Amino acid sequence: MDNKIRCAWCGADPLYQKYHDEEWGRPVYDDATLFEFLLLETFQAGLSWITILRRRETFATAFDNFDYKKIAQYTDADRERLMSDPGIIRNRLKVNAAITNAQLFMKVQEEFGSFSSYFWAFTDGKPVDNKPSSMGQIPATTPLSDKISKALKKRGFKFVGSTIMYAHMQATGMVNDHVANCWVRE
Repeated sequence: MDNKIRCAWCGADPLYQKYHDEEWGRPVYDDATLFEFLLLETFQAGLSWITILRRRETFATAFDNFDYKKIAQYTDADRERLMSDPGIIRNRLKVNAAITNAQLFMKVQEEFGSFSSYFWAFTDGKPVDNKPSSMGQIPATTPLSDKISKALKKRGFKFVGSTIMYAHMQATGMVNDHVANCWVRE
């Protein structure tokens, strides 16, 4: 066991610590990765992130390695295949949302050149560093997550409420919420 000080939310779980140390809060500008997190956050709604993280590989297998171009073309047979897959969260609304969101993701790409360009325009391409000194200073939503949520909902995206969008912003490094004494912040 290492002696690194981390944000308290990851606890002692090695998978959570690896995710915290290597991914969470690090800026992502790649469309494929942004979509992966969007899909995973869709399924996380109402559940803990560790539940999704533990099934990430299974989700990757079930959803063609998060290939939004393939997911956008999914048929009713694909929907039923997903609904019978015990390795993912079998929620019809979330399965349908993943497919719809893939289609809309591509429309955003057509309009803005990339989803990344659209997404990061909300912060002028730069991460927001909240510099929290404790976990208690990290909000569940912000005016910015409200704004992004409303913008995506207006475009037809599903499962993109403000709380989900704030988690997405944290996961993809649009927001840096590593606490002051976290080794990653250093």
